[in-house]
Amino acid sequence: MIALRIRKAFGSKFGAAVVAAMLVATCTVQAQEKKAAKPAAPAKPAAPAAKGAAPAGAAKGPTTSTAGRGPTTSGATTAGRGPTTSSPTTAGGAGARGGAPAAAGARGAAPAAGARAGERPGGAPVARTTPRGPGGAAPRGSTVAHTRGGDEVRRRADGRPGDVHVAGRNMDIHHGLGGGRRVEVERADHSRIVAERGGRGYVQHPYAFRGHEYGHRTYYEHGRAYDRFYARYPYHGAYLEMYTPAFYYPPAYYGWAYNPWAAPVVYPVAAWGWGRAPWFGFYGAYFTPYPVYPSASVWLTDYLISTTLATAYQARADAAAAAQAQAQAQAPAPGAAPLTPEIKDMIAAEVQRQIAIENAEAAQQAAANPNPAVSGVQRMLSDNASHIFVAGRELDVVDATGTECGLSEGDVLQLTPAPLAADATAATLVVMTSKGGLECRKGVAVSVAVTDLQDMQNHMREAIGQGMGDLRAKQGQGGLPAIPMSAQAMPVKAAFAMDAPPPDPMAAEQITEQAQQADQAEQQVLTEAAPDGGAAPAGGGAPAVPAPAAPPAEISLGQTIEQVTGSLGQPKSIVDLGPKKIYVYKDMKITFNGGKVTDVQ
Repeated sequence: MIALRIRKAFGSKFGAAVVAAMLVATCTVQAQEKKAAKPAAPAKPAAPAAKGAAPAGAAKGPTTSTAGRGPTTSGATTAGRGPTTSSPTTAGGAGARGGAPAAAGARGAAPAAGARAGERPGGAPVARTTPRGPGGAAPRGSTVAHTRGGDEVRRRADGRPGDVHVAGRNMDIHHGLGGGRRVEVERADHSRIVAERGGRGYVQHPYAFRGHEYGHRTYYEHGRAYDRFYARYPYHGAYLEMYTPAFYYPPAYYGWAYNPWAAPVVYPVAAWGWGRAPWFGFYGAYFTPYPVYPSASVWLTDYLISTTLATAYQARADAAAAAQAQAQAQAPAPGAAPLTPEIKDMIAAEVQRQIAIENAEAAQQAAANPNPAVSGVQRMLSDNASHIFVAGRELDVVDATGTECGLSEGDVLQLTPAPLAADATAATLVVMTSKGGLECRKGVAVSVAVTDLQDMQNHMREAIGQGMGDLRAKQGQGGLPAIPMSAQAMPVKAAFAMDAPPPDPMAAEQITEQAQQADQAEQQVLTEAAPDGGAAPAGGGAPAVPAPAAPPAEISLGQTIEQVTGSLGQPKSIVDLGPKKIYVYKDMKITFNGGKVTDVQ
C-alpha cells in the first residue's frame, strides 16, 4: 500500500524507487546511529524537494581554515574528463542496495589502507596482469614467448601481440582489440607513469598520511592537466587504489542531490551543450538522454554517460579510427545493444548509492582515513547486492569459453551477488550493453580483474563528483532547481589532500617520453621473441612457446562482417550504400548485402 501511494505521488517507477530507497536508508541510519557513541545528525535541506531523510551519516563537516579557499587544488586545475567547472572534484562511493550505509569507521577498526605505519609508500606493487591476458586469464589460442632478458610477449591466436612486458624497464604494454595502446611503468621510487594514444595518461607519486598510503596523480589529456587522489589498500593478494575526493560538500548539498526534486525537470539537449558535438551524433543509436529529470541522481547519470562517451569518441580518433568510425556512424556494428531506459535507471540507482557513501565520508573525513570496506569495490564484492559498473577506458576481457572480447568507454556491466573466493583476483559480470563489432555481446558473462573493477568504480565516482560540481554551478538555471541556502557553504578540503605533494608539473613531458621509449623497447622485444629471433628458453631451460604464424584468411560467400574482420582486420575504407556495403582492403574488395558476403574481388 505504501509503495503504491509513493508511486502515485511521483508518477513513475523510478521516482517511487528513489523515495523507497530513501525511506529504507532513513531506517538503516537510525538503527546505526543508536549504536554509535556520537550519532551524526542527519542533514535537513531547506529546499522543499526533500520529502524524506538525507543520506546516511549526514553531519556538519568540520570547520577548518580551508573552508574559505577557492575550489581548485594548488598547482593544477580540477578539470575532469567532462566539461570544466569552477567547482571541486567530489565524487561519491558505492553503497549497499536498499539504503545508505553507515559512515566510514562507524563500526570501529576496519582496516583501510595500503602501507602500514612506517612502511615505504608503494612498498608492494599492484599485481601485474599482463602479459598473461585480460583479467590475468590467457585467452583461448594465445601463446607466450620469453627472451633471454626476461621479457615476455603474449600473442593472440592470429599472431598479433596483445601484451608485452619489458623486464628491464618494468614496463607493460597492452594493445587493445579496439586499436588503443596503454603503456604502464612502475619506476624505482614506486611512482607510476601511464601513457595512452594521443598523449593522454597520468603520472602518480605515492605518499603516506596517518600510516596509510595515497597516490597523487597528475592527469594530462589534450592540453588539460588535472589531479586526483587515490587511497591504496590490500585486497585478495593485490593492492587496489580507490578514488578519494579531495573536497567534500556541506551535508545539505548531499541531501539535495540524494532526494527527489519537488517536480521533474525538463532539461533539453540544448541546455547540456553537446547537442551538436560529433560524439553525440556518432553514438546517437547507443545513448538517448532522459526526457525529464526527477532527481539529481538521474541528471548525474546522463552526465556520467555523456562525458564517458565523449572520451570514447576521442579515444577512437587517437587510435586512428576516426575516418572508419564516421563511415559506420549511420549503421551500428553487428551485435550492438544500446542503453535502454531500464539500464539507465539501474545506473541512476547506483549513482544515488554513491552519493550516500560520499555523504558518509564527508562526515568522517576529518577523523579517519577512507575505509575501502565502506567506500571501495571491496564492499561491492561482498555486500550481497547487485551493482552496475560503467567502463571508463578500453578494456579486453575473456568470457567463459576463453574467447577474448573488448569493452569500451560507456559499456555497462552488472555484478550479481555471488561469493568471491578468498584467493580470487577476478569476478564474473554480465555485459548489459554493447557497441557491436569486436566488443563483447550483451548477455555474455566475462571475467574482470578486481583491479579493473576498482578502476571502473573510480571512473564513476570521479564523473559523479565532476557532475556535482557542474550541477552546483548551474543550479537555478535552465530549469534546474536552486539548492537551499544551507547547501551553499564552501566545500571543505580533506586533510590527506592538504598534506599531499604538489601536482607534477612535468607530467605531459614524462607521458610523451614514456610513449616514445615504449615504441623502441617494444620493437626490440618483439624482434627477440619472434620465432626466428633467437628467443631464450622459457623457465630456465624449457623451450619458449613461439607465437604461431597467422593462418591464411579464408573468405567465402555468406560470411558475416564480423567473421571477415576477424580474419582480415579492419578495412582501409568502407563504402556505405545502405544495406549494401563494400569493404576495401589492400588487395581485395568484399561486398556485403544484409550483413553477409555476396561478392569478393
